[in-house]
Amino acid sequence: MEYIQGEINVNIGVVFFTITIINLLRYILIAGAAFLIFWIFLKDKIYFRRIQKREPKRSDYKREILYSMSTILIFGIVGVIVYYLRIHGYTKIYSDVNQYGWGYFWFSVIALIFLHDTYFYWTHRWMHHPKIFKYVHLVHHKSNNPTPFAAYSFHPLEAVVEAGIVPLAVFIMPVHTGALFIFITFSFVMNVLGHIGYEFYFKGFTKHPLTWWNNTSTHHNMHHKYVNWNFGLYFNIWDRLMGTNHPRYHEIYNEITQIPLLAKHKDTKENIGLAQEI
Repeated sequence: MEYIQGEINVNIGVVFFTITIINLLRYILIAGAAFLIFWIFLKDKIYFRRIQKREPKRSDYKREILYSMSTILIFGIVGVIVYYLRIHGYTKIYSDVNQYGWGYFWFSVIALIFLHDTYFYWTHRWMHHPKIFKYVHLVHHKSNNPTPFAAYSFHPLEAVVEAGIVPLAVFIMPVHTGALFIFITFSFVMNVLGHIGYEFYFKGFTKHPLTWWNNTSTHHNMHHKYVNWNFGLYFNIWDRLMGTNHPRYHEIYNEITQIPLLAKHKDTKENIGLAQEI
């Protein structure tokens, strides 16, 4: 067990504050920007790509933001625990890129993404168990038509589960601090994309030989509406293997994307036929 000199005397309160502020800024800048751009400024221009037409209530926004603040605090606590374990030599986190090289650095980012995708799918399935759902996952599903602010809208118990990927990863594989930051930021961007409420990919994306393995905003939005389908995070691999894609996923996706995103059109919200109600 190797102690990390120079960090062992760092105040835990400072560590918690730093991690919490980073997560808060990430939430405000990414989720906030996504909401302002697509739900406010460009709303009328891209309404034909809106996945669900109905508007969330004010109470939905309030709930999503309040639970997200709770999640950010819990992530801060988990971050402190990981930091403590690291400085006492219990994790495989390292800070010198030369220790494993740049090739491994980028490999580890990709490995983290695939590991997280598997972790998320199976913990997500577990949280949908009838005896677990209402105590752990129901809060997140109260956002039947989620907004970008729902990205961190978790019950505290679910927040612990969601954060669990980090301690798991740093115990089983060497991870550079920078790689960990890139992974967490990537994860949050994709999380916001899944809750953004608009579809940006092209028609046929879900069956195209080069893109079928990726998930879409429509995929996760349908999960929020239909509940017991579409459990995957980044990739559409586990859902295909386990038969948990919604039976109408590809059909609904193609209905939403029937008009190219950059196509010029005169009608916006008035053209009900362009915004499909799933």
